[in-house]
Amino acid sequence: MEVGTPTPGDGELLVRVRATTVNRTDSASRAAKPFFMRAVTGLVRPRVTILGNEFAGEVEAIGGGVTSFAVGDRVFGYCEGPFSAHAEYLTIAADASVATMPAGWSFEEAAPGTEGSHYALSMIRGAEIGSGSDVLVNGATGAIGSAAVQLLKSMGANVTAVCATAQMELVAGLGPDRVVDYTAEDFTKDEQTYDVVLDAVGKSTFGRCRRLLRPGGIYIPSDLGPYWQNPLLILITRLLRGKKVMIPFPRHNQKMIEYFRGLMESGQFRPVVDRQYPLEEIVEAYRYVETGQKIGNVVITLG
Repeated sequence: MEVGTPTPGDGELLVRVRATTVNRTDSASRAAKPFFMRAVTGLVRPRVTILGNEFAGEVEAIGGGVTSFAVGDRVFGYCEGPFSAHAEYLTIAADASVATMPAGWSFEEAAPGTEGSHYALSMIRGAEIGSGSDVLVNGATGAIGSAAVQLLKSMGANVTAVCATAQMELVAGLGPDRVVDYTAEDFTKDEQTYDVVLDAVGKSTFGRCRRLLRPGGIYIPSDLGPYWQNPLLILITRLLRGKKVMIPFPRHNQKMIEYFRGLMESGQFRPVVDRQYPLEEIVEAYRYVETGQKIGNVVITLG
């Protein structure tokens, strides 16, 4: 699809996109699945025709009143809502979720640094996890899970990461205190207990993981669960005042992107990249992501 180059308005940046990603958010928006997504993406046809919510590139032009960025700046960011990162150019407010790139990083390295990580950070902050907390991360190879392991370790938490045999070496390299192979043992029968169980892939349930939680512990899923049970469990467990289910509402802003940049520059966070495709092969990238088998992030390169 050919569209014109957008023009930045007052307070906006025009970014020439050099790299972006295809992720679960893009796939859910494209397919409008689960069905309730249609309330946001369009009941009959998509409201947004250019998807893509993560990007890295160069500032091509600036609108009136912009003083925090200059033409030529290398930037990265997150634009869920308006989307439009799956194109050569996008416009974004200068005070939105955009920041200069971490020093020494390529566009392909920086682009996947915001989507999975902002969900992970929202979960971590929502549960008020801090230094010394014991946390189990189920699905430590996905964009959310691999980011969660690294973010938790940067905060001083004790982390047990769950993955398959083939990814144990990769996950161990993210820095967890323990790695559990779910194909060799049932992680829900672990003898250790935790302050928080973070299910980054939505492939377990509160019922299965409840025994892993200490009194007052928190189970955080990344989806609605079988038969959309998790929203109901949030209400029920809150009333019972015991072990709880929580789905923190994810928010993103410029301060959060700058926080990720600091972790990336310090070496405490590096997004995991599975595959890389040119923009011309983005359909194949979507097909791969929608198999549910990706490890970390899938990057798209432009130009």
